[in-house]
Amino acid sequence: MISPSDKEYRQTKQIMLGKETLNAEFKPLADFIDKTFDVKTINIVYDTIDKGTRPKIGIYFEHYHEKQSFNENNGHVNFDSKKQKLIADKFKQSINEQGLIKNKRLFDFWTKSEKSKYQTDKIFVYFSAFEPIAKNEANQSITQDQIEQIKAELNCEDLWEISKCFSGTTFFLYTDEQVKRYENSETIKVWADKYFDILETYNEFGYFKREKFNILLDSKENFDKNYESNWYYYYK
Repeated sequence: MISPSDKEYRQTKQIMLGKETLNAEFKPLADFIDKTFDVKTINIVYDTIDKGTRPKIGIYFEHYHEKQSFNENNGHVNFDSKKQKLIADKFKQSINEQGLIKNKRLFDFWTKSEKSKYQTDKIFVYFSAFEPIAKNEANQSITQDQIEQIKAELNCEDLWEISKCFSGTTFFLYTDEQVKRYENSETIKVWADKYFDILETYNEFGYFKREKFNILLDSKENFDKNYESNWYYYYK
């Protein structure tokens, strides 16, 4: 679950909205995770990788700090392998207890046996959080027409562009000198208020809070000189 277009995000969103529920076959695993690690599992998704030869399960929490608690040393890169194994083993146990694994018997080598609903060997377990992607979706829902409306209402000759990336928004002035002049000014609060008024219409889950919301400042001068006037290089 990386972007709002991912099917896992869309399914998890329906659960958050109360329109769908967690797959009942995964509820014992969710209860185990929540009790063991003091978190709240929103969704569990089963899929396969490596051309269908290896199973994977995604564990989806609401908040980023919950997801981070499953990273190695609470870092930003690698998942904690011990927690992955513990959850993988519990998944296999739970699925087996529900009779969803078809164990091979001797005569199955000569007759076509019923295929198990889930694979449980060498499971890859990963973790994700709903909130950051929901904030991304809300911010990216602001249209270019609305951006142009904000620029027109602000009517500031020093303002070159307003650019969105994920859940962050940057107001570009023309020069570095202008950035220094506007930093920490009352004008920035007015701009942030104006932008937040539009953002709030898409803030479906209330994750954006005005008291914690800030816009970033940068300059066209910096964009042109250090990023070759290229948005890909800028946000890379």
